[in-house]
Amino acid sequence: MIIRIHPRGIDPNEALAEALGRPVSRQEGLTDHTVVAHWPGLDAYFLDDEDRIWASTEWAQHLNHPSWQHRHAASPQGDYRAIWHASARLHPDDRGLTRPEWSEIAHRIARAAGVQRPGDELGCRWIAVQAQPGRIDLIANLIRADGTWTTHRSNPSRLAAESRRLEAELGLISPSVGGPDPQQGARFSQRARPPWAAPDATVQLAELLRQLADEDAGPLATVRGLVEHAAHRLDRLPGAHGRDRAHQLELIARRLHGVQHDLDSLASTLPANSQTSLLLPTALPTNPVGQPAPLGVRRPAR
Repeated sequence: MIIRIHPRGIDPNEALAEALGRPVSRQEGLTDHTVVAHWPGLDAYFLDDEDRIWASTEWAQHLNHPSWQHRHAASPQGDYRAIWHASARLHPDDRGLTRPEWSEIAHRIARAAGVQRPGDELGCRWIAVQAQPGRIDLIANLIRADGTWTTHRSNPSRLAAESRRLEAELGLISPSVGGPDPQQGARFSQRARPPWAAPDATVQLAELLRQLADEDAGPLATVRGLVEHAAHRLDRLPGAHGRDRAHQLELIARRLHGVQHDLDSLASTLPANSQTSLLLPTALPTNPVGQPAPLGVRRPAR
């Protein structure tokens, strides 16, 4: 299972359309076989089982309501893009999952990302859509019921760890099979250091490894970002050929993330000195695949 965090937006219609694989529509009702999980407070909006069948446009309006109710709500960084979207894709050879299994996956991802917290009655609105084979999408509005911003944790390492636990519990195929062992770096780092290694050289090597493993500006992050970007573009092409190649690129990106994890584990066992960077005569390249520039506030007509 590979979890991908999409760039945040201001329009839930776009995220929902991507989750469905088609535009949202007033004529298409989404049942609980499509919306397999949601925030706990949603039950108060339904009077009976028939009311649960909303058109896809109504689901988008439901997600967008906090943005209308709290028009000036923004993140601590002044960002108005409150629509959070994550998708999880299974391995092509995985078995078909039942609705309760998809629901369990959705709730676990929501908790790992900080979108849902047990006992939080004022938490943000979110739904999980399972409309495409082997894929589930979580869409949330980060504006809480009290108008504050949800402090979520879209940490790739945390989400990847949750993916591995779900794979083990549900008997799913892990993309790391045949790839680098995520514990390899930790085991290597525990070996005795050679007696000829000078302390200064060890500190410099630790700094080098940390820069290589840097999630934001390291060279491996640059390569990983380009691979993920290519996978995203291939996934949008029509036909199964593009989706298969996109999944292969996502597996490559996952292996690159494993390499970064190994390097970071190894560097954590070595002495740290933030002012030592003698091994790097030039600055490392920054990641060209970054977040989009903040957009102006645009509210769809309701």
